[in-house]
Amino acid sequence: MITALDHVQLAAPPGSEEILRAFYAGVLGMSEVPKPPVLAARGGCWFATGPVQLHIGVEAVRPARKAHPGLRVAGIEAYAERLESRGAAVVWDGDLPGHRRFYTDDPFGNRLEFLEPVDAA
Repeated sequence: MITALDHVQLAAPPGSEEILRAFYAGVLGMSEVPKPPVLAARGGCWFATGPVQLHIGVEAVRPARKAHPGLRVAGIEAYAERLESRGAAVVWDGDLPGHRRFYTDDPFGNRLEFLEPVDAA
């Protein structure tokens, strides 16, 4: 039985770790998680916020244009403003009933969805 999602892995080109840190830590506000030494030798970075982890591995990249992690946020308007003020494009999408959501792309074209449930009251 599956009990939780441990992490999502995305891809970025070799040598892109500083760009990843600037985006995932600087723009999104996540914290970098140290990788075990044997895995750190392969490159890439891991990031977390609360129980949510994103692992970015290195390989020749073809960005995920449709596939994406959906990241739940609190205060979605303020979070979207944070991303825009740091240079990330925010594209709102009102097609998911009961939610406010938007998309952005990381510097390598990986799509990220951010969503917040709307109180039905």
